Amino acid sequence: MDRSDLPALQAFVVIARQGSLRAAARVLGVNPPAISHQLKTFEERLGTALFLRSTRSVTLTDAGRALYESSSHLLAALDEALGSVRNAARARSGRLRITLPFRAWQVILAPRIAAFQQAYPEIVLDLTIDEALTDVVARGFHAGIRLGDYLQDEMIAVRLSPFEEAAYVAAPDYLKRYGVPSRPQDLLDHVCIRHRQVTSGRLSEWRFNGPEGDLSVEVDGPLIMDDMRAVVDAARLGLGIGWSLRRGVQQDLDNGALLQVLSRFTPSRPGFFVYFPKSLQHLGPLRAFIEHFRCA
Repeated sequence: MDRSDLPALQAFVVIARQGSLRAAARVLGVNPPAISHQLKTFEERLGTALFLRSTRSVTLTDAGRALYESSSHLLAALDEALGSVRNAARARSGRLRITLPFRAWQVILAPRIAAFQQAYPEIVLDLTIDEALTDVVARGFHAGIRLGDYLQDEMIAVRLSPFEEAAYVAAPDYLKRYGVPSRPQDLLDHVCIRHRQVTSGRLSEWRFNGPEGDLSVEVDGPLIMDDMRAVVDAARLGLGIGWSLRRGVQQDLDNGALLQVLSRFTPSRPGFFVYFPKSLQHLGPLRAFIEHFRCA
């Protein structure tokens, strides 16, 4: 079958049912010359006339009648099959595969997943905990959840959490030995615990809000880690100054194990987003997930 045969066949069935090219054109939302040309081209490919034409109407030829009787049932079955697929895709049921870091599970999903399961008992959440930036299409996922700094390109992204406050921290013993930095540039004279992004392999930027706008400082230090929890632990041990999202160090700040520095220069960081290919934006389980977990 030629790839243009199916739309031509669909147009043919509409013409046969309407009894005129003009009426069929209205149903299909095209102009009469366009549908007339499509029919003529279709007849030429088949090598036979399908209609006898008059000024105001068309009548099926024997060949046209035979084609109509056999194809109209096939097209109806095809429409039904496609409708079933569309309904299944939009249904709030089935398996939803998502890749996400452990922190997203803790902050976004864990507090609200029981309510989600109660609301959508026929949706199965298939979760893969992974810190790296994942190509969701290549890996067979429906969606991924990552911080706003680390989203996959050319994807639709929906915010799941608000901007988050960051914190630059150090142990009291370290600050007693090396002093407290009063401005971002002072970090050049300090031992800094750097973080390597699992997603890209690059070192995370140390960003600040300066009096003349945003700035970043290229800090140095003998320790690089790819897990923010380890960075915080190293800071707690007095090995240098590190940074984390504030919620990751709040307990340490409350009990005095860590002290915050440069707080008036510290910017907020993007929160978590769910990202997915445009082709899946109407997928029922994904729509249900977004509606339930998205940031208000």
